[in-house]
Amino acid sequence: MGPIALHGGGEFLPGDEPFLLALLEAARPPAETRAAACGRAGPDEPIRVVLLPTAAAGHDPDASARLGADAFARLAEQSRRPVRVETARVVDAPSAAEPELAARIAAADLVYLPGGDPAVIPRVLPETAAWRSVLAARARGAVVAGASAGAMALAPVAWTPAGIVAALGVVRGLVVFPHADGSAWARQAAWFPTASAAGMGILGLGERTGIVSTGTAPAAPTVAWHVVGEREVRWLAPGSAEPVILRQGETLELPA
Repeated sequence: MGPIALHGGGEFLPGDEPFLLALLEAARPPAETRAAACGRAGPDEPIRVVLLPTAAAGHDPDASARLGADAFARLAEQSRRPVRVETARVVDAPSAAEPELAARIAAADLVYLPGGDPAVIPRVLPETAAWRSVLAARARGAVVAGASAGAMALAPVAWTPAGIVAALGVVRGLVVFPHADGSAWARQAAWFPTASAAGMGILGLGERTGIVSTGTAPAAPTVAWHVVGEREVRWLAPGSAEPVILRQGETLELPA
């Protein structure tokens, strides 16, 4: 299974380059595996990035995708390998069932879900051809990354304006809290006991900052995640009174 990456928001903006480069580095092995399977192994085979701007469906998904495509294009030279960026414009039930978009996602080495409305992905993606393709890409080794609302949706549940909803459950035992600087953390602390009572930890991610998972043995109880970015990551384990605060280069163990 490929790595998972969770990001606190402000994706693709100046200052986010370290996280994007970490994603491209994590996507290098699946790109090489895919290329070898197609008889195209070599340094000229591009890393395939597919942007899935579903969370921005009610705003401007095309602008979200353009911002991401421009950011990855700027970093292609630093990645020391060509980068091919495509968009799978999955914004509703018909597009989530579109075979051409599903095939594009399945062939990705990195699937990136940018931010937007946290209610949209849990409503649109589950049990669709698009989501099955994301899982198929990950099973092949591709990286699956989410930022802000995209990261929230990869957890078991997501906090939306209408309340807590079931999400995609790619990661376990936690709720993602994006844009989580110290003042935002303090403002939202009142609902943390609800998550703790359900056995969920709170993962706070600062803007332009995220965590990228590493491999683990199938029976391991936890997964190691590397912190990448300019701000803080906060982890409040269930039953804990104070969060652990981590920064660039540190490692966090989370439930497998």
